[in-house]
Amino acid sequence: MGAPDAATGELTARRYLKQLAAGERRRLRLAVMAGTLAGGLTLVQLALLATFISGLLVESQGLAGLLPLLGGILLTAIFRSLMLYVQETLGQAASLEIRHRVRLALLDHLARLGPVRLASRHSASVASELVEQVEALDGYFARFQPQLWLSVTVPLMILVATFWLDWLAALFLLISAPLIPAFMALVGMGAERLNREQFAAVARLSGHFIDRVRGITTLQLFGRTRSATGEVHAAADDYRRRSMRTLRLAFLSSAVLEFFASVAIAVVAIYVGFGLLGYIDYGPSDQLTLFSGLLVLLLAPEFFQPLRTLSQHYHDRAAALGAAEALVTLLEEVPDIGRRIDDGGRGDQVSADSDALIVLKQASVAHQGRGCVLQPISLTVTRGEVIAVTGPSGVGKSSLLQLLAGFVAPDSGERHPGRDMSLAWMDQRPLLIQGSLADNLRLAAPDASDEAMREALLRAGLEPLLISLPRGLATPLGERGVGLSGGQAQRLALARVFLSEAPLVLLDEPTASLDAETEAGVIRALQALADEGRALVIATHHPALMAMASRQLMLSGAGLNEEGQHVADNA
Repeated sequence: MGAPDAATGELTARRYLKQLAAGERRRLRLAVMAGTLAGGLTLVQLALLATFISGLLVESQGLAGLLPLLGGILLTAIFRSLMLYVQETLGQAASLEIRHRVRLALLDHLARLGPVRLASRHSASVASELVEQVEALDGYFARFQPQLWLSVTVPLMILVATFWLDWLAALFLLISAPLIPAFMALVGMGAERLNREQFAAVARLSGHFIDRVRGITTLQLFGRTRSATGEVHAAADDYRRRSMRTLRLAFLSSAVLEFFASVAIAVVAIYVGFGLLGYIDYGPSDQLTLFSGLLVLLLAPEFFQPLRTLSQHYHDRAAALGAAEALVTLLEEVPDIGRRIDDGGRGDQVSADSDALIVLKQASVAHQGRGCVLQPISLTVTRGEVIAVTGPSGVGKSSLLQLLAGFVAPDSGERHPGRDMSLAWMDQRPLLIQGSLADNLRLAAPDASDEAMREALLRAGLEPLLISLPRGLATPLGERGVGLSGGQAQRLALARVFLSEAPLVLLDEPTASLDAETEAGVIRALQALADEGRALVIATHHPALMAMASRQLMLSGAGLNEEGQHVADNA
């Protein structure tokens, strides 16, 4: 579920939660039915218990004659426990499925935003939204949603039974019942705000900690580790204080709710006691018996129990609303200045019989706060050609590659991808994850065999490294390629390109920061890719890479087109 269309109106946190619950309406209804049945069995169990005590004390029946009642009480307790288990299981299943769908929707939306837009968001904040804030929805759907209905159906059932036994006692329960929901609503307003602040605090803490870990080398070089540690402690202490404030509110509200419920139960108990003793002769009090009075006393706590349980889970609602507000903010973030990468600005696809992999027609790119970063450009990339994109820094070479890759949509003009076009991307700072050598290679081809990965490493010139590693493809790598040199990391990224078999390869300064020997090896490997018939688009200043290009495109502030302006053809 992504952001809504304009026709559906603005998406709010409450509306978002309602939409999510609608997708699991069947399970949630079954959970409510199971809970209601458990409430009915509770009523039967208490009636059997009151009958047993009345028969034992008033009618002086023997235990042998009361054994069927004991069996009924035991059997009812078993079925009641079974219904409560079914209610809990269905609620958890609904919550699990909803959280799974929310994560998929978030990941799809992050993919639509693209790496360029995501660069403005801290990775710790994104991780917090995907993990902690999605998990905060669990209690709302698994417990609060079913209990919200049970707090109506079960007390209503007990109220009807109490009214049948003694309408005055039922009146006492009816008068005291609204106090609990009213107080819950007051507490919920404050709890929702506190949970919202708490989520923001944990996102800041995560980002703060990751930034310090990433920059620990620089902090050590400048002797700032002690102050950085103090900053992390201060941020953690701020989060602790916010968490304790939320817990204080939860405990305080529970205590007040318990007080109201206890007072109401005490009033009913006083009424039943004085009624049985004959001190009250108003209404039905003179008709009270041990059975009816005892059953009313037993039903009074059960009348408030669903409301008590709802109050315990009411903080799950506040946490879910706080999390949903942050999730809605992310889902309503529109990619690329109001355009969606998957449809806006994409236009018709290139015809199936064309050799063109992608066509740009007077396409430009602009970013919020930065203005136009790539002037209108027309370009056709066909199979088997090598294009070198040159120009001064800041003219838009990287933006052109991002536009070709679909990471951004054109702000004006058109972008027409080829049918079933796939691409491989190689940055000057390749992404390497914590995991084995094979894990990093399979980012490009998840189903690649060991033989295919070894072949890709051989073609990228990493065979000596592979032979020297005792664990081979299972050798673990640290985050960002810790354990490899810069040249080895570049070649590993190149091996992924070989492994992908994509017809279009986009490379951004692939030989930057490499020594001469490694650089020559990378250039030979890129030439091998071109010999396979793949299309290469290379943003570079390197003369050797320009020399291998079949076409050289010189970008300037005025842009470029296919009619020869700013184009030096080396073919």
